Amino acid sequence: MSLEVLKVLFNRDLNKLKLEIESYHNESTIWCIEKSIVNSAGNLCLHLIGNLNTYIGAQIGNTNYIRNRQLEFSNKFVPRALLIADIEATILMINSTLDQLIDEDLKQEHSYLVFESKTSLEYLLMHLTTHLTYHLGQINYHRRLLDN
Repeated sequence: MSLEVLKVLFNRDLNKLKLEIESYHNESTIWCIEKSIVNSAGNLCLHLIGNLNTYIGAQIGNTNYIRNRQLEFSNKFVPRALLIADIEATILMINSTLDQLIDEDLKQEHSYLVFESKTSLEYLLMHLTTHLTYHLGQINYHRRLLDN
């Protein structure tokens, strides 16, 4: 895996996240939960922004981002425009951070314990791409199911 491939994947999927949030016909539906759907698209969006800004921004890029994970799931009715702005800022942060690395850095052990044991930076970044894609799919389904 190369840094260029990782950048392409993060950019592709964060732009898809932006498109999904923009595609809701009714902005309030972004925050809708129903029956067994326990996380709204808005909260999943906040979670992805927090996750990426923590693991890529703060831990790799030294951005001093402070995460409030609980707020990612309890904050409701953040304006769509703010979600979009935060997605765009996350894209810039990821590109800036990954531009500071070289492919050989991917093989190095990540300096923070994220999982049960230490991993390489490459493993962490691959995990973050799949985590993003997983929740992006949930948001897409949420929109198609609940945004009439």
